[in-house]
Amino acid sequence: MFRKLRSTRLDAFVSPHLAILILRIGAAALILTHGYPKLMQLLEGNFAFPDPIGIGAIATLILVVFAEIICAVFVLVGFYTRLFLIPLIINMGVAYFIVHATDPFAQKELALLFMISFVVLFLTGPGRLSFDRLFRS
Repeated sequence: MFRKLRSTRLDAFVSPHLAILILRIGAAALILTHGYPKLMQLLEGNFAFPDPIGIGAIATLILVVFAEIICAVFVLVGFYTRLFLIPLIINMGVAYFIVHATDPFAQKELALLFMISFVVLFLTGPGRLSFDRLFRS
């Protein structure tokens, strides 16, 4: 057992596809919890939202809801995963580098953690345990 824990092989302890599945579902489900209040805000007609890139508060809110709800659901199930990760990566990049640029690191580290997770998923792909794999076969 100790030998497996020390191994550098990706498949020594568990299938890499299972690890990717856990990361994909975990990151997508967690970002959904951030997107849901924004979706409710949009549906209630409350368009008070930051405009960090100058496209207007309403457009920004719609894009954030698209990324954190629609894209997150597609990533969660693993369908067109890499395509739907792009808005999530951009969203978290804007949150980290622009919205929270002057904030202390502790306040902006969640955006960075999400962005890193989404970049890793973009690089690895959704893995075998996904709809992408099902429809590709």
